[in-house]
Amino acid sequence: MIACLRDAGIEVVEEHVGVWDDVLDGWSAGLRIAGRLGFAELRLLARRIGDSDVVVVGYPGHFDLLAARRAAHGVPIVFNPLVSLADTLVADRRRFRAGSAAARALELVDRRALAASDLVVVDTETHARYFAGLTDTPIEVCFVGAEERVFGAGWQPKEPFTALFVGKLIPLHGIETVLAAARLTPEIRFRIVGSGQLEHLLDDVPANVERVAWVPYEQLPSALHAAGCALGIFGTSDKASRVIPNKAFQAIACGTPLVTGDTPAARELLVDGESALLVPPGDPDALAAAIRRLAGDRQLAGRLSAAGRATFEQRASEAVLGARWRELLQRLVD
Repeated sequence: MIACLRDAGIEVVEEHVGVWDDVLDGWSAGLRIAGRLGFAELRLLARRIGDSDVVVVGYPGHFDLLAARRAAHGVPIVFNPLVSLADTLVADRRRFRAGSAAARALELVDRRALAASDLVVVDTETHARYFAGLTDTPIEVCFVGAEERVFGAGWQPKEPFTALFVGKLIPLHGIETVLAAARLTPEIRFRIVGSGQLEHLLDDVPANVERVAWVPYEQLPSALHAAGCALGIFGTSDKASRVIPNKAFQAIACGTPLVTGDTPAARELLVDGESALLVPPGDPDALAAAIRRLAGDRQLAGRLSAAGRATFEQRASEAVLGARWRELLQRLVD
């Protein structure tokens, strides 16, 4: 988003207090993170921002709206939440039980953050309809896109054909579906990059699966350029049906053929068989068939590569999204 704003000629001054400077684990991690968050919010509250036309709060800024409102001095506030905290941590990741005190608290945080904004910008039309049920604040849509200083065209797949999965191991991404598809296609190589909540599923992976815990961000394009195809998300939650993940934009920006779940959100950007292959979420047989199809049809892979990249340039490039962001912000200041 920041790259898009700057590309559109908008001066951006970042007000940031670091929280995730290192990785915490163990029994005390939750308390230490909570302490860091609380201290960071106090520091943000003490900030004094100079003259500005708009204050934009990005993801994950649900707790930052109080500081933003104090710092804004009456100028409009735009909130770009990407997700609902309650939807993510209760319905999708199931960290908290629906109806519990924690779930109700997260719902309250969502609603108050949205209400404190003058404009909410979300990532898909499908998501906009969901957020409209949480707030009366006006809602607009702008795709997420991909950072073009990092992700660019250059797909040149290497042998053997490899299906590349990059992402957090959380229910949204459907790692269990990817692993099941790998077991159905022992002749195809899979590369899984990531760690997270469903780490235990990788304790016993098929022989055709290469596991990589982490790849530096700047090296992701090289991995995408070399892959036979990139895998999106295959989760079956309501949230999974409403989002287009960063990695989908990154894949098509690189020209890598994309296979992802067939959801209402995905169809806002992609056309099955033209710019990507869309398969039913949670269906390893369909995923395996799509990957086999790509592995055996280089012409199809080439067409998807070209059309995916064209879709990125026409609908999700920094130039396109920057113009969209400028339009939205200009309305608030006119």
